[in-house]
Amino acid sequence: MGDEFDVIVVGAGPAGSAAALAARRAEARVLLLDRDDFPRDKACGDGVAAHALDVLAELGVTDAVAGYAPLPALRLVGPGGGAVARALPRPAYTVPREVFDARLVAAAVAAGAELRRHTVRRLEVREDRVVLDGKLSGRAVVGADGAGSVVRRALGQPVNPDRHLALAIRGYAPALAGPPEQLIVTSAARWPAYAWSFPIGDGRANVGYGEVLRGEPLTRAHLLDRLAALLPGTDLAAVTGLRAHHLPLSTHRPAPGRGRVVLAGDAFSLINPFTGEGIFYALRSGALAGAAAAGAPGQAARRYADTLRRRLGTHLRHSTVAAWLARRRRVVDAAVRAARRDDRVYRNVVELGLGDGRLDARTLAMIGIGLPMRDQAPRR
Repeated sequence: MGDEFDVIVVGAGPAGSAAALAARRAEARVLLLDRDDFPRDKACGDGVAAHALDVLAELGVTDAVAGYAPLPALRLVGPGGGAVARALPRPAYTVPREVFDARLVAAAVAAGAELRRHTVRRLEVREDRVVLDGKLSGRAVVGADGAGSVVRRALGQPVNPDRHLALAIRGYAPALAGPPEQLIVTSAARWPAYAWSFPIGDGRANVGYGEVLRGEPLTRAHLLDRLAALLPGTDLAAVTGLRAHHLPLSTHRPAPGRGRVVLAGDAFSLINPFTGEGIFYALRSGALAGAAAAGAPGQAARRYADTLRRRLGTHLRHSTVAAWLARRRRVVDAAVRAARRDDRVYRNVVELGLGDGRLDARTLAMIGIGLPMRDQAPRR
């Protein structure tokens, strides 16, 4: 047998780095694997909500967004054209994943994790260990290797089916004029779908468009056409770094693991179905997975499932209900109107979409009151 570790983490994105940090806090010997060297680009909206920073603070990481300007507000445009713009309960940030991920990896290495460039191709679960590619041995393994997870496939779990999988394209463009704010513009024509523009603070913005797959192929040209239609202030000729990526939605999650092997982040289909947010989910699930793998390697999956249920179970159920309700465009328009009228509704919607919030009776009632109404703005 080659190198032996307490915990092997496959994938060094936010979920993997959080898992490595949590396992190191339990004094486990940790190997962190990734197929790329860091820093490296990653297709993403780059949005970092305050909830993600809370998890990082628990793990001892305080400089992940250092040097980037806070975004104090969010503007949401509904499918019918109505909009709400309010201050966020706590500021968000836009940090390119090339920077953000490299900072988290550096923190994990500084905490004592060993980082190697390695592409995992084979996983063998034995009675007392898990062996990767016949030469790396761990008492437990955390699969944090993204939407195309090798670890997930090794557990016999297929990728998400249509309607539980989205496709998005992302690039960088000159920031739109006006006060800095996160902008999300939903699409009536291809709902569920939306475009976004998140200012970085250096004159650029992360811009993109994504929609839920429904059994038909989506071309790059289609994605860019919809981006241009929903963000008319963005010149496609000036957009750089265009990359597409899949988003496995949390409405169709596999089992969280089996025995000594657990899944976290995108590998576990932890993408918010309401907003497409994934960084908070990745950090929270990664931290829980790393702690479970280090604390009870032989029962990692059971312990992880228990702590995940306690920490995120109610929220995930509520976000699934919200996604089901949001399939109806008029419900989303009513939610936008309710959030425009009532700051508490706005805050609940933000917490549900960016963190671990929940629906409550008052929010549902306020949305229901607005259902018969119609905004008169043109639909796009």
